[in-house]
Amino acid sequence: MASSTLTGNEVIKINGRIISDLASGDVGALTFPNEIMNVATGKGGNSIFAFNESGRQCELVLRVLAGGGDDRYLNGKFSEMLADPPAFVLLTGEIVKRTGDGQGGVRDYTYILSGGAFSKNVEASVNTEGNIEQGISVYT
Repeated sequence: MASSTLTGNEVIKINGRIISDLASGDVGALTFPNEIMNVATGKGGNSIFAFNESGRQCELVLRVLAGGGDDRYLNGKFSEMLADPPAFVLLTGEIVKRTGDGQGGVRDYTYILSGGAFSKNVEASVNTEGNIEQGISVYT
């Protein structure tokens, strides 16, 4: 018998606020750009394994509806960070990824995030040919 995975009803929270004004496509993408374990192999096949703390760092990209409540909230936090970086209260987050097995069994994968700050400015575009990207704010 083949296996199945069903997805949906994920939850994204920033500072305890459920982010619900999500756009299209990958509305929330969590990536880990650094290796979590480094390995060096030397003479005679001897290997050294070292845990890399920076491998715990992640990047979260959120795509929300421009002008919506979540966009205004995130933009306000971004403005706070720009106005006085040393006084900025770092962001927290929680992402719950839900999967089902097709037989009624559901498993939640929870990512707890802390120490968050904005790493890029929010870009904008004006388009006269119906490009929907102009209605989306992307926060990194």
